[in-house]
Amino acid sequence: MVCGCGGDTRETEAEATTPAAGAVQAETIVAVGDSLTAGYGLAETSAYPALLEKKLMLNNYPYKVINAGISGETSSGTLSRLEWVTGTLSPGIVILETGANDGLRGIDPALTRRNIDAILTSLKQRGIVVLLAGMQLPPNLGPEYTRSFSRIYPELAKKHKVILIPFFLKDVAGESGLNQSDGIHPTARGYEKVVETIYPYVLQAITEFEDGSGRTTKP
Repeated sequence: MVCGCGGDTRETEAEATTPAAGAVQAETIVAVGDSLTAGYGLAETSAYPALLEKKLMLNNYPYKVINAGISGETSSGTLSRLEWVTGTLSPGIVILETGANDGLRGIDPALTRRNIDAILTSLKQRGIVVLLAGMQLPPNLGPEYTRSFSRIYPELAKKHKVILIPFFLKDVAGESGLNQSDGIHPTARGYEKVVETIYPYVLQAITEFEDGSGRTTKP
């Protein structure tokens, strides 16, 4: 399965946008990640954070979803800007999608693990509800490497007691009709499928957040 997220390799500070949330005061979900979050090659309105917010609003969940994705970012880049994400955007929930570029660049999985471990530690210490998006790598990188990489996500999700999305690109990776010409980045239709995959986990996170905060937005 192909699950990369290359493209623009600059690791610059995200220009997060805040879509209109309507008259109801909305809580904040921040989608942190690389080009798979940023929506490389598409209008931001077609990337998964915007589609997720639309689906939540249609189902009477007043949550704004901020796109804090940066194309080309590795887990080291995500860790380096975490203070900005949490301090500036003040999320109640974070969807963390990172590490695929590490794998495609052959970065030592031990470093990727340390970075994600540190990110999760920081988010949990701040009382933020976290969804960790699992990633898989194509088999051409070798069985030992891919096994070491794939274990990172379930093991760290268990360690930190965060919600695991087993595979972010389920039913999208490798499907030519759901990916752009590079075979890596989803099309708008592909992102619709991504939202279908992650939506139940997002609702689980909302329940966890609202149970902890005392706020109720359930329809």
